[in-house]
Amino acid sequence: MSLCRLCRTPVTRTFIDLGQQPLANSYLKYDQLTQPEARYPLHAKVCDSCFLVQADHDVAAEAIFSDYAYFSSYSSSWVEHSRLYAEAMISRLALKPSSLVVEIASNDGYLLKHFKAAGIDVLGIEPAANVVREAEAHGVKTEIAFFNKYTAGRLGAAGVQADLIAANNVMAHVPDLNDFIAGFPLVLKTQGVLTIEFPHLLNLIQQCQFDTIYHEHYSYLSLLASERALAAHGLRVFDVEELPTHGGSLRLFVCHLTANFAEGAGLHTIRSKEKAAGFDRSAAYELFAPQAQKIREQLRKFLEKAKKDGLTVTAYGAAAKGNTLLNYCEVDSTLVSAVFDKNPHKQGNLLPGSRIPVKSPEEIVQIKPDIILILPWNLSSEIAKEQSVIREWGGRFVTAIPQINIF
Repeated sequence: MSLCRLCRTPVTRTFIDLGQQPLANSYLKYDQLTQPEARYPLHAKVCDSCFLVQADHDVAAEAIFSDYAYFSSYSSSWVEHSRLYAEAMISRLALKPSSLVVEIASNDGYLLKHFKAAGIDVLGIEPAANVVREAEAHGVKTEIAFFNKYTAGRLGAAGVQADLIAANNVMAHVPDLNDFIAGFPLVLKTQGVLTIEFPHLLNLIQQCQFDTIYHEHYSYLSLLASERALAAHGLRVFDVEELPTHGGSLRLFVCHLTANFAEGAGLHTIRSKEKAAGFDRSAAYELFAPQAQKIREQLRKFLEKAKKDGLTVTAYGAAAKGNTLLNYCEVDSTLVSAVFDKNPHKQGNLLPGSRIPVKSPEEIVQIKPDIILILPWNLSSEIAKEQSVIREWGGRFVTAIPQINIF
């Protein structure tokens, strides 16, 4: 029996069991095809005490993040989201050249470069050495480390005190939430602000986004669970914004318990929405798995019919969420012949589990697929616009979440 990552009470209630799956970002090289792939249980549970939805099985973070295949700069919409975030924070917090912005899990410097361009001092903290090289090539000062109480203590002792800490889309990636959150107060100024962004559990449940569940996500966050987690470390949420990113996210504005920030209307709005959805009752979490099973049946039926009809089916976006979808639905290269992706670090490899080859989008015009299954459905508008060339031969796009959509 596992204990809750947050409140340490025993966790027994299943949220969804997606079976044994390979790591979502462990792309295979062709010379590895004869070797067995490591698979781990992908089973999410919910705590009946604090209502944190969490992975039941830990894969060592070092196995996932030390050499990371995801570079934030390959999504144009994500780069734009980051630019708008920087503009909004500079304005809202009146940041100036003497201010310090620290980003946790700063990746290739895609966000901090916007603050740097405005003349503001920045520091990134990022464990993956390969993406840090990219960040430093762009002049973004970066510390190679996992952020936790130890790292924060070391930086705090060296005088690092941030006016703004950005922890965007990282909290879900942390196995030990308490150790991670305990670091924030050590490097946040007395009247400093911490922003935390994460895909909102409410959207995950209501739109059945089960493909956002994979091994590098250790928890699936609500405002309810986040407030409890932060309060345990002397921090409070004073405002919340809803964002369209990652299929619907929250941005929490957080400060020290003693800081004098007034509560914003957004905080009460989201609290009310979660209460209405029954987030403080265990029963609300049990309706999710049957919906995912329905999507699996729909997708397999669609792909099998396309194959029978002699259609060429490919996918777009070698995204982690796509790997969860393909492996849960038992889709391989006999049903989807290739996946196109802009990231050269992924091209020439095969997807984990399904072993579908990853190709450059430049090959779309040679292959002329009849159907492109867009795996990162949250970017479907951007991708359909970029790859509209398939309309020339009557090609169509498909997304599978929250149900089959052909367009």
